[in-house]
Amino acid sequence: MAGTGTLHLRPESNRVLSVEDLVVEFPAKGGQTVHAVSGISFDVLPGETLGILGESGCGKSSAGRALMQLPPPTSGSVRLDDDELTDVRGRALRRARARMQMIFQDPVSSLNPRRKVKDLVAEGPRIRGQKVDDERIRASLRAAGLDPDVVWDRRPHELSGGQCQRVSIARALMLEPQILICDEPVSSLDVSVQAQILNLLEDTKQRYRLSLIFIAHDLAVVKNISDRIMIMYLGKICEVVPAGRLARHAAHPYTRLLLESVPEEHLPGGEAPVGDEERAANEGADRGTHRPPAELPSPLNPPSGCRFRTRCPLATDVCADTEPEMRALADGHFVACHHAG
Repeated sequence: MAGTGTLHLRPESNRVLSVEDLVVEFPAKGGQTVHAVSGISFDVLPGETLGILGESGCGKSSAGRALMQLPPPTSGSVRLDDDELTDVRGRALRRARARMQMIFQDPVSSLNPRRKVKDLVAEGPRIRGQKVDDERIRASLRAAGLDPDVVWDRRPHELSGGQCQRVSIARALMLEPQILICDEPVSSLDVSVQAQILNLLEDTKQRYRLSLIFIAHDLAVVKNISDRIMIMYLGKICEVVPAGRLARHAAHPYTRLLLESVPEEHLPGGEAPVGDEERAANEGADRGTHRPPAELPSPLNPPSGCRFRTRCPLATDVCADTEPEMRALADGHFVACHHAG
């Protein structure tokens, strides 16, 4: 499916992170292989927020962890500035990885339950042999929106989910990263707390001049925080689109399907998506095809050609035979589909 090619990559001199042909596979029972991520390429510019959007199981979290080498990808290239992370191990990897920190989906389980907040926040620099004074810890906690005097000696079970996520952010900031990878950072939080964390991430990005990779399945959240959005399906990239074009100019049938799954009043900006399921079905009928059953394929045995073809109203024989390549639709807008656009 969707997504081979590197046409959507920007000039190398502008990138802070470059990922090419990233493959992540896991062994399964019976000698089978889970194809979690299948040869994706993308980049991030300084100060940019890249949103990675897709339904559960599309490979977005596996891709985020592979950037951190947790675990290392099966193959492909991950370059942070001039450093190739897939070629280094041990102490050299830990030094390079300090410039790229990660915030996990479950804020409580990502923190050591036996340690106090003051020690959790200082843990990263201390592991690297740095001396950390209390004022530096307090400054990081304040930057994450926490009162040091209130949380200083508390343990994770004594904090709310939102406070634990703020502690995770404070801990990441202590290492002064260039890139902050946020893996579903608000999905387990109440809606009111989600807004606070999103505002905090945006403020933190501006204050520390960070680049963000924001992974989520909530379209509205990704749209509001991102500069550029990458849509994934079953381990491949379907579409790369500027955030401002998503609601009105989505081109890939899967992206349209995601938009149609959101009630119109909840769409980013209150905009109705261009193209709906009925129109897509009519387009498919014009090509002499019909809409197949919407059954999810297995990552153990993904479909040939375009991986979305088993659910796509536009699918034709070429979709089964040939994997589509990325092609440009507009400035900064790319799609991997034989028929879209």
